[in-house]
Parts: sequence; structure tokens; C-alpha cells
Amino acid sequence: MRVLMIVATFALGVTALAAAQTPAPAANPNELKVGDQAPDFSLQAGDGKTYKLSDFKGKQAVVVAWFPKAYTSGCTIECKSLAEHGDLIKKYNVAYFMASVDPVADNKGFGEMHKADFPLLSDPTKETATAYGVLSSPTGVARRWTFYVGKDGKIQAIDKKINVATSAEDMAAKLGELNVEPAKK
Repeated sequence: MRVLMIVATFALGVTALAAAQTPAPAANPNELKVGDQAPDFSLQAGDGKTYKLSDFKGKQAVVVAWFPKAYTSGCTIECKSLAEHGDLIKKYNVAYFMASVDPVADNKGFGEMHKADFPLLSDPTKETATAYGVLSSPTGVARRWTFYVGKDGKIQAIDKKINVATSAEDMAAKLGELNVEPAKK
């Protein structure tokens, strides 16, 4: 019994030493941070227009709310929140979008179904999703992260914990926290 206790204690010591010497997993070196220049994009939306981030520089703040997949439950709830409570967001001088790696036709139908009065961007090549670090490796869909980009083109905030049911209210609150200027009347 005593030998067993000694062996167990030794094993715990070796395990603790190995854990202490094992480096923590490195953060994604390409992951964007607050203060970084937001990667420019040129993406087609379900409304038939193509939107470029650079077109807003110096004019408006931009919010890009990445979502995993059109027609799924969480994404439906988030889209409805933004469609039904977009008036809260429109109090600010901001252009806002939902974005996914779905085809344009999917986002068009999804937006129409939920009466979205904002563009749903499509990134079927996944290049922009990759540049923003939102592409999920195992599933190939975007993570539900929201990026707040200032008029200067720099990332002001990244929200990785989205409550889909209060997405619009939370987005408006964050715009207020970031001191985004009010919309011109």
C-alpha cells in the first residue's frame, strides 16, 4: 500500500511538472484585435448591391455581424431582432450588416423572409471570413462575432458573445458606449 502511495505521489509530481512546462496554446496570430485596421471587403448582398468597407471610411461607422447559416434557429432570431429593432441602431451614424459564407441567393431569401431592412452580405469564397478570423475550421461556417469599425476604418470592438434575442438592443448599446455619433436628421 505504501509503495502504491509513493508511486501515485511521484506520478502526480511528474504530471504537474509536465503541465508547467507545456506552453499554453498560442492565440491565432491572424486574429484581429481592437485597434487593428479592419480588412477591406467587397461583398455582394441579398439586395443586389455590392458593399465595400472602404466606401464608408471617413463617412460612417460600420457594424458587421457575422452569423453561421441562413435559415437556422439562432440566425433567424438574430435577424428578426435586427429587423424589428433596427430603429435603435439607426439612431447612430452607422451602416450595419449581417454577413455569412452562404450564397447570395440564400441570404436574399433569408433577409426577405424576415423583412430585413439592412443588407445581408455573402462571402461564398470565405476570403473575407478568413481575413476577419471568423471562419470555423471544423464546420466551414462563420462564427457569430460582431465587429464594430470606426469611421477611421479601425476596429473599435469585437463582440464574441452574442445574445441573438437582444442583438439589436445590444448593438445599439455598444454603439453608444463607443460614442458613435448620432445619425443626422
